[in-house]
Amino acid sequence: MSDSKNTAPEIKGDKLVLELPEGKVVIVLRPDLAPKHAERMKLLAQEGFYDGVKFHRVIEGFMAQGGDPTGTGSGGSSYPDLPAEFTKKERFERGTVGMARTMNPNSANSQFFIMFEACPSLDGEYTIIGQVIEGMEHVDKLKRGSGASGMVKEPDVIKRAYIEE
Repeated sequence: MSDSKNTAPEIKGDKLVLELPEGKVVIVLRPDLAPKHAERMKLLAQEGFYDGVKFHRVIEGFMAQGGDPTGTGSGGSSYPDLPAEFTKKERFERGTVGMARTMNPNSANSQFFIMFEACPSLDGEYTIIGQVIEGMEHVDKLKRGSGASGMVKEPDVIKRAYIEE
């Protein structure tokens, strides 16, 4: 794509739905950018892995992070970590969904984040797996964390996650 907007293609079966306390969020997954990561998100959603999982780290003006079953920021699924699938052509804009990782670029597993605003410093450094196409206003209502870590006390949870057919 030539512009800086993440215009996700409409692909049947690649819509991840997150039911949050405030309403439904629809994310178009991007297997064209990150096939292994998109497949992992679909698999985990189908297994019910994300149901009841917290948005443990939420930083105003930056992002909301979830996908850790322990709620601590250090947990993941029982599957092996994934190799990085970075792209230089796509940008982290409002509503972009990326995979969280440690300092090791090949450590993404189940944790993901949704951007509140653009963050050029993430471009080409983290894997983009999707774009919110509906319900960003519900992401905006997630409880914010405090301090530099953004860890949330009594965080909001994903009530249910599934792939929309």
